[in-house]
Amino acid sequence: MKIVTIVGARPQFIKASVVSAAFRSSSDMHECVVHTGQHFDSNMSDVFFDELDMELPDIHLGIHGGGHGEMTGQMLIELEKVLLVEKPDAVLVYGDTNSTLAGALAAVKMHIPVAHVEAGLRSFNMSMPEEINRILTDRVSSILFCPSDKAVQNLRDEGLQLPVERKSTGYSPLIFNVGDVMFDVALRHGAKVNEQGGVLGSLGASHGISARRYCLATIHRAENTDNPERLKNIFDALLEFSQEVPVILPLHPRTRKIIESTSLLSAIRESKSLFLINPVGYLDMVQLEKYAALIATDSGGVQKEAFFYRVPCVTLRDETEWVELVEAGWNRLASPVTRKSVLLALRAGIGSMGQEVKPYGEGDAANRIVEYLTGDGFV
Repeated sequence: MKIVTIVGARPQFIKASVVSAAFRSSSDMHECVVHTGQHFDSNMSDVFFDELDMELPDIHLGIHGGGHGEMTGQMLIELEKVLLVEKPDAVLVYGDTNSTLAGALAAVKMHIPVAHVEAGLRSFNMSMPEEINRILTDRVSSILFCPSDKAVQNLRDEGLQLPVERKSTGYSPLIFNVGDVMFDVALRHGAKVNEQGGVLGSLGASHGISARRYCLATIHRAENTDNPERLKNIFDALLEFSQEVPVILPLHPRTRKIIESTSLLSAIRESKSLFLINPVGYLDMVQLEKYAALIATDSGGVQKEAFFYRVPCVTLRDETEWVELVEAGWNRLASPVTRKSVLLALRAGIGSMGQEVKPYGEGDAANRIVEYLTGDGFV
């Protein structure tokens, strides 16, 4: 069976690393990986793929920049050309980016079955481009690989059924709860790091930072970076909280560009406990997550990684797709409408523990995906 996997963002490569490894171990599968180029990132180098134990993409389209429509349109044109040449049995897409939607649309218009990893996630916020991408991708996919029971329920609430077998006529996607591939990733790559050396070792030598005695923060979502009031509330809260617990913040390029044009940067530079650092490599990020006392983030993936490493998390958003973690007490939402609301959530999060739950499977999602494709699959 020939699979074309379409990815374009750094988190998608991280997820694909474990599934691609499972493909390589199967004599029944051949995978062609296409990188759309959506994230044009100097960190996406040979070193990045070496850290993931992942082969370089087979095809690189080099499409990045421009608005959502322009980017998605260019991807559709180029992906159609790739699929005409490769003639796969199925196309595999991940998550909720423009690359996800473009890959799904290009395939389904050519009558190629689509498999969607991380299907069924919903924020119920239609102002998010990611929400639109994931809903549309789910609706055109032939097989939906869900990470949790909640994701399956979301699809059922939208009218999709759970057929025992595909209907001979009409459209009836197959829905499987395979667990979360990010749990596979955490088990595989989390074991590679310890608290010695790496970026944490450097921060220890330069600033006295030690394991489990700092807060890791990440801020990159447009809903925060493009809203001056929300962004100020986040940084004001982090500055105050850092006087109690040191804060490490690998700064996203977009966030850096914005704060450089405001008074926030001077306040941060005066701080002796909030440390802005450049974006870090994959394993360095795993190390910072694994040994944090608290994580504050607006990233969807980092919320789950915090849980996998059993680190309490504060999500700097109005909602989250990972409601299971809020319900289990590992995550708390802190809409940055005021400095105080964020600060209170940070203080409540430090030292907290959630329930021992397993909402995302047993860490074998990649193998289950390959088993379903070769067994119950599309063709």
